[in-house]
Amino acid sequence: MIKTACGIAALALACCATSGANAQLLTTKQLSLPIAVTIAQTAIETCKQQGYNVSVHVIGNMGEILVAMRGDNTGPHTMENSMRKALASRGQRIPSGQFAENVAKTPNAGALRLGNMIPARGALPINVGNVTIGAAGASGAPGGDKDEACVKAGLDKVADQLK
Repeated sequence: MIKTACGIAALALACCATSGANAQLLTTKQLSLPIAVTIAQTAIETCKQQGYNVSVHVIGNMGEILVAMRGDNTGPHTMENSMRKALASRGQRIPSGQFAENVAKTPNAGALRLGNMIPARGALPINVGNVTIGAAGASGAPGGDKDEACVKAGLDKVADQLK
């Protein structure tokens, strides 16, 4: 019995040592501050040219706020709303409008109980290839489709740098 217990313990120890030896560090892409600022500024300027005053958030890989810009003459709710749209897009790795459609089909979705996410159109994920490394969201235009178009203009501006 003692030999069996010792044998199992030795086997477990060998497995732990082997898996530790094969462990590797993760390599990830991160948004730089200049890219995040360019996305936000372009989104605000694009909406401004169309007559819309918006606020924009750019969220990083882990959901951290990289840039938060409140456009001139925007409503007080636009800062929180743009952040929540961006967090929904980043967390789900899809446009926030698609998240809203998914929630409409499943109103009891567990994702609705997660903090700081809102099912509303106006945010897009930021991808490098098939990997989502952040998201950008806008709020303040008369419709999420217009918010989203301004965010897309920001992403298009830096598309060549997202490789």
